[in-house]
Amino acid sequence: MQNFEIPLGLGLEDPQIGRSLQIAFIEDTEEYQKTIPFELLKQRERKPVPFHVIINPKTTIDENEYLEFFEGSLSVHDCMGIVPRARAVRVECLNEKAEPIVIEAKRWYARISQHEIDHLAGNIFLDLVITRSLTTEENYEKYWRNQSIEEVRQSLKNK
Repeated sequence: MQNFEIPLGLGLEDPQIGRSLQIAFIEDTEEYQKTIPFELLKQRERKPVPFHVIINPKTTIDENEYLEFFEGSLSVHDCMGIVPRARAVRVECLNEKAEPIVIEAKRWYARISQHEIDHLAGNIFLDLVITRSLTTEENYEKYWRNQSIEEVRQSLKNK
């Protein structure tokens, strides 16, 4: 089996490493969150998610509520934008032992899950992004990282 170097990200799925399988790996540790201000973690409803594997996922939107936040992807170098995602999803899948499980993902975990499962279907965040919000990672860090989505949207309206 070929070894792969896995870059830092919140998830990775087989199409990103040249495999045609329905397997995704998800993790969002406290370490990843250390540089994010508490208020932004709270606004994003972001809490640590332990490493786990999902195989052949089927997603159902549990709520009609959608939230918007910036996303990027290891598949699209140096690009970020605001993406609306469901606040809660139900994921029926197999775990790493091929046992059937159901995941009730909420908040940021729901966002990560939707992002990774989109990749398995051949979609990337650019397919859903609010086009006017597209920016480089450098400009995101410089202008938008510590702003609320409402502040970003207001700034984009005024330009």
